[in-house]
Amino acid sequence: MAGLASLNWAAVPVAAPQSPGRRAMRASWRISCQTAPGGTSSESAATEEVLDKNDLDNDKSILASSATQEAEFPELPNKGTNRRVALASTFAALGLFLSTRIDVGVSLKDLAANALPYEEALSNGRPTVVEFYADWCEVCRELAPDIYKVEQQYKDRVNFVMLNVDNTKWEQELDEFGVEGIPHFAFLDKEGNEEGNIVGRLPKQYLLENVDALARGEESVPHARVVGQYSSAQSRKVHQVVDPRSHGGKSL
Repeated sequence: MAGLASLNWAAVPVAAPQSPGRRAMRASWRISCQTAPGGTSSESAATEEVLDKNDLDNDKSILASSATQEAEFPELPNKGTNRRVALASTFAALGLFLSTRIDVGVSLKDLAANALPYEEALSNGRPTVVEFYADWCEVCRELAPDIYKVEQQYKDRVNFVMLNVDNTKWEQELDEFGVEGIPHFAFLDKEGNEEGNIVGRLPKQYLLENVDALARGEESVPHARVVGQYSSAQSRKVHQVVDPRSHGGKSL
């Protein structure tokens, strides 16, 4: 550089500012210029100022790079988040387990035990679903979970009655409703008049839509006469029962 005598260059270690999120120190080297005797001090100071400015720019670049790297890594979930996820998974599994247990656990005997007596159903001013069934009827047992679900949904607006075809008490009702196969579902309005019936294994929607029509007071049901796979009522095991209000189960 013009006006300078011989220049002596020396490397002096200087501690750089600590980068955010890091504990290690980065050593940067600053180049300083020493003038020989007789040199110009203002030129030396100007040279050092330029070098200091370069060091400052380098430090800013390091800080910006460190911040960018930290932003690229997402924050890991904490223990509170993990607990909430675990609890949600547990409740979901429990709900699925209970719903499965309900479907599997409902039997014809359970339905019959909770059914309304036929005479009471005809006198309480509500529409009624009468199911003719038998304990030995495989289709009846298969449909029990679906019947239970519909009953739980409409039990406050519709009567659900179950009559065991093996009980001789219901001979007159068997003839009146023309029961030849079971399960046989008769849909009665609130005056006790039959609006329609469905027989045998059919999609749950048929039963649900008919019961819904009764609950809403419709003049007719959408499925007035539909027959699916059923068990013949001629196979019934006729017997009398001790309690005339019983749906059938104890024989003499």
